[in-house]
Amino acid sequence: MQSKVNEVSKGPRLYRIILPVSDIEQAAQYYTDLLGIEGQRISPGRHYFDCGDVILAVYNPRADGDARDVAPLPDHVYFAVPDLEAVYQRAERLGGLSSEMGDGGKPMGRIGTRPWGESSFYMKDPFGNPLCFVDEQTAFTGG
Repeated sequence: MQSKVNEVSKGPRLYRIILPVSDIEQAAQYYTDLLGIEGQRISPGRHYFDCGDVILAVYNPRADGDARDVAPLPDHVYFAVPDLEAVYQRAERLGGLSSEMGDGGKPMGRIGTRPWGESSFYMKDPFGNPLCFVDEQTAFTGG
């Protein structure tokens, strides 16, 4: 008989998240610059970035021949990174840091410690997708 631990480990796993973009070439270059990794073109409208156990896919349906447009995601995609300052510097160069205030009046577009203990900053990509980068040493994973 299997234990509950084995049952949980055989459950579904998240392996890809898609960020909708309107220009695949611009998106591939933007995310290469922001993440500091090259990624790989999978199809005319998809460029994949290896982000550990999850693939980040930037996707333009029109570039793949689909007759539909996309809208930005409604909420943040969170990245845990080993060097938050380095990513912040790249984000600052690229633009899109959040100008919002939150978490007790703290600027969200600057590195700060959030009430739940994470050190992070918030931004949007050129396509309107909201992103958050978190120092992996402070990332809350539910444990």
